[in-house]
Amino acid sequence: MKTAAILLAAAASVSAHATWQDLWVGTTDKITDCTRVVKDNTPIAGITNADMFCGRSPAAAASVCEVQAGSSLSVEMHQQPGARSCKDPAIGGQHYGPVMVYMAKVADAKTASSASWFKVAEDGYTGTTASWGTEILNANCGKKSFVVPKSLASGNYLVRAEAIALHAGAGNPQPYVSCFQINVVGGGSANPSGVSFPGAYKSSDAIFSKNIWDTSFKYVSPGPAVWSG
Repeated sequence: MKTAAILLAAAASVSAHATWQDLWVGTTDKITDCTRVVKDNTPIAGITNADMFCGRSPAAAASVCEVQAGSSLSVEMHQQPGARSCKDPAIGGQHYGPVMVYMAKVADAKTASSASWFKVAEDGYTGTTASWGTEILNANCGKKSFVVPKSLASGNYLVRAEAIALHAGAGNPQPYVSCFQINVVGGGSANPSGVSFPGAYKSSDAIFSKNIWDTSFKYVSPGPAVWSG
């Protein structure tokens, strides 16, 4: 856990909100070509809010990025739109919480407004210094990389990037969510079952009902386990 001194610093710190902005396909920077860009960097108003699907009032992207099954994708977060400098934290340094990535197969990535989401990546909390997902994200210039499972069936998918800041105390999680539109090619036959957003998380979940500043806090992953294929 963080120390009492850091808790006081968190209480005094200026809010440093953020937004998921950019997508990398392997080493190719697709910027926001395939991003459903949200309206601002304000967190979603609670884990049961309809914005949990793909963020706050997102605009559908004009493009769908082609991705080879089994290859790497990276989602990228920063505090302000277009601000990609590594000298600044991706999300305010006191905004501790997990970083997760979900995927969902859809008929049309440009228009889909409902989906069944399965988790493909997570950085939670290991109980050591600088080990929260958001801290790892900051150390990696806002990027979270993961591998699109090779066995996934080909087709259109939404990629849902999520960071949940927990610094404000029990019962007050602050989710940041954006979606990216992709088309998986060269895949297999797997169609994993998933969860709905909103709906996958409940306020009674251990991670949301226990203050992270409490010395007895233990990290319990929200939502389903990571599906690796």
